[in-house]
Amino acid sequence: MLLPILHWPDPLLSKPCAPALLDDDLRHLASDMLETMYAARGRGLAAPQVGRLVRLFVMDVTWKESACSPQVFVNPEMVELSVARVLGPEGCLSIPGPVTEVERAEAVRMRWTDMEGQRQDAVLTGFAAICAQHEHDHLDGILTLDHLSPEARAQAEAEVLT
Repeated sequence: MLLPILHWPDPLLSKPCAPALLDDDLRHLASDMLETMYAARGRGLAAPQVGRLVRLFVMDVTWKESACSPQVFVNPEMVELSVARVLGPEGCLSIPGPVTEVERAEAVRMRWTDMEGQRQDAVLTGFAAICAQHEHDHLDGILTLDHLSPEARAQAEAEVLT
C-alpha cells in the first residue's frame, strides 16, 4: 500500500523516534515503505517520513541502475564513522525541490536487526553509506537542511516554500 510522504515543515519530521518492535505491524509497515519509496523514485525512506515515529528505514541504492536489492533496517545504530569525508548532493522525498550539498562520512559501520529478527553488522561504503546516514538522521529528527549553513538553509527553504 502506498503511504503519504510527509513534507517539510511538518513537525513530525523533527522528532526523534522510539525503538521499533519487530512484529507483523512493523513488517507490514516496512513492506509499504518499500513500495512507497519505489513509487516515489527514491532510494531510501525512513518511518518518520510516513508519520511513524519508530526507528526503521528502508533503502535500495542499486535499483535505478540494476536489479532491486531492498534493505530494511530495524533499530539501526551507527557504530563507527570513517574519518574520511565526502561532500555531495542529496535530495530528500520530504523536501521536494532542492538538492543540497551535505558532508558525510565516506564509510560507516552499522548494526541493525533485519526482518527475520537477526542482528546484522556491516560496513557500508560509497552511496550506500551516504544513504544510510541520511535515513538514520531522519530517525533522530535531523533533515538535510540541518546540515547547511544558515545562508544555504535559507536559500533551500525559500526554494521549497515557493
